[in-house]
Amino acid sequence: MSLPTQVSRRQALHSVGSHALGLVIAERLWSAQAHAADEPELPALNRFPRMMQEYYVDRVREISEQRIERLAALKTKADAEAYVQSVQERIRTCFGPEPERTPLNARVTGVVERDTYRIENVIFESRPGFLVTGNLYVPKGDDGPRPGVVGTCGHSHNGKMAADYQSFAQGLARRGYVVLIYDPIGQGERFQYPDEHLKSHVGAGVREHLLAGNQQYLVGEFLGAWRAWDGIRALDYLLTREEVDPQHVGVTGNSGGGTMTTWLCGVEQRWSMAAPACFVTEFRRNLENELPADTEQCPPKALALGLEHEDFLAAMAPKPVIILAKEKDYFDVRGSEAAFERLKRLYGLLGAEENIGLFVGPTYHGYTQENREAMYGWFHQATSTDNPADEPELTIEEDKTLWCTPQGQVGAEGSKTVMDFTREIADEMQQKRAEIDAAKLAEVMTDALKVKDIATAPRVRILRAKSDRKAPRKYIVPYLVETDPGIQAVVYRLYNERHYSRPTPGSKHALLYVAHDSSDAELREEPMLREAIAADEDMPVYTLDVRGIGESRPDTTNPNSYLSPYGSDFFYAAHGIMLADSYPAQRTRDVLTVLNWMESLGHTEVHLMAKGWGTIPASFAAVMHEGVSRITFKHALTSYHELAQAEQYDWPLSSLVPDALQNFDLPDCYRALETKGLKQIDPRGPLA
Repeated sequence: MSLPTQVSRRQALHSVGSHALGLVIAERLWSAQAHAADEPELPALNRFPRMMQEYYVDRVREISEQRIERLAALKTKADAEAYVQSVQERIRTCFGPEPERTPLNARVTGVVERDTYRIENVIFESRPGFLVTGNLYVPKGDDGPRPGVVGTCGHSHNGKMAADYQSFAQGLARRGYVVLIYDPIGQGERFQYPDEHLKSHVGAGVREHLLAGNQQYLVGEFLGAWRAWDGIRALDYLLTREEVDPQHVGVTGNSGGGTMTTWLCGVEQRWSMAAPACFVTEFRRNLENELPADTEQCPPKALALGLEHEDFLAAMAPKPVIILAKEKDYFDVRGSEAAFERLKRLYGLLGAEENIGLFVGPTYHGYTQENREAMYGWFHQATSTDNPADEPELTIEEDKTLWCTPQGQVGAEGSKTVMDFTREIADEMQQKRAEIDAAKLAEVMTDALKVKDIATAPRVRILRAKSDRKAPRKYIVPYLVETDPGIQAVVYRLYNERHYSRPTPGSKHALLYVAHDSSDAELREEPMLREAIAADEDMPVYTLDVRGIGESRPDTTNPNSYLSPYGSDFFYAAHGIMLADSYPAQRTRDVLTVLNWMESLGHTEVHLMAKGWGTIPASFAAVMHEGVSRITFKHALTSYHELAQAEQYDWPLSSLVPDALQNFDLPDCYRALETKGLKQIDPRGPLA
């Protein structure tokens, strides 16, 4: 929000009332606004744009090195078998328990006859009322049960109907495999946000995944687990078919489908072979290379549990797996090679070194012919099939030919959506969750956010004062308060005269403002803050940029992408979830550490003020810190429950606490803070 370009003196006076103090404040506000309107806009201060990147890289490298040491310590077959069991258990912890296996209610809605195979258009329910559309490719002939393959799709708007995915399914069918390829959530015939024309009104693929998936974290769900469950139920259906040999069933897919193939190797033990394409590298490489990944590609706690991409393949050991990579892919082939070498050693200890493979195609990202042929050859070897590995001639079908629904969308057939389930789970949690009293809430918050051992005497750096930022007081001294190794919360202290050193101690009262987006900008532009500062000239005033905003707003991933669906704010929030250390928890540590520092300066009664995104960590910190005596929030989120119920919302993942609704909701915090004089100004719902 920016200051008005024109403001009348009468308007300024009217905005704060007619009493004497109001007149003084209004005069100052009018003068400041009128002056600002004539001046060019100041460029944002952002002196630490790589702080979050380097912080996460350091953390993930340490985890990676520990994992590699653990692998290097494996010496015997028993060691390797224990490791395989360990990764299976950790993956299950990561993905959570399987849902109930409910009836598939499968039906064939159409059959397409071709020369050497037929395509059956199939619908089944992976969960009650949750429709999955797939194409079953069945070779013709009476040669008995054949090997089966589940095909998973990458990020194509038309899902299973995309040319590359038709190609591998048809190629396998022409080489004697029964193939079931199904639409991912948010793609093909499974849009979760269809408009009146049955098109996605938010954008197919990534945008649908992020909108539905980010929201799921609030109720402890993970979109990757949901998508993997679709794949498991696809396997369930495939195994009901008499044409399929249950001893020889594999899984393959590319890009996002390579992700699902990888995850499915980790969560399902019935596969006899697998070929993930254009995905397997290392979490560390993706982070170092600033490569954002979709919601379902960021499993909760995966990094905290010491898991890597290759561990999901190790969970299948010693069964045959080939990693399909590309030399020119954005998924770093160096990580693919490193994963293969480590798996080769593990498989060697298990006496099956020949069962792990790597093929690197020479071209760019995609399930192109050379990678498909490497997959055919690998599956032939795994099934002892005497067929050529070269790709037969293919005929790409029109999308409509492969539709399983009359109008090309399950929504028109009454399918439930991911959001329907999220709403139901949120309602169930709300009914089960007892109202928490203020004394208990601090305990619950500390446990839920894993906030403990907050520094009482943090390291603090002092930067040079700024006097040209048009703040309510002339001089700003930035203090960098270390809240984690490598993380400095940027705190501004306002002064009316030059100041070069630590804050002057003495006053027990002080104001701490937690910024929404930028302390620097909001000191110029936020009326609530300017009014509070003008109301008491002697009040020590501090503002706080928690990590990842304002002075440490990341300038990473794609250019100018901070709040885009795949942008840097999402990037670090997603990594926080994989580290079991959510962004709100990290930012709460920032606020608590700064409050402790202020307390060491004698500020034992702090008026905590916050706006927008800043109200999330401020709420949590205010519940836990006794030094907060008064609270003012503007544009605070009304509740996580409301957000979990909403089809549209614009609060970023960095404001959402995973599994929050299992334990508490924001209104619990607000009730507890009433004793500290909480004042709410214009609270905001899901659409901020």
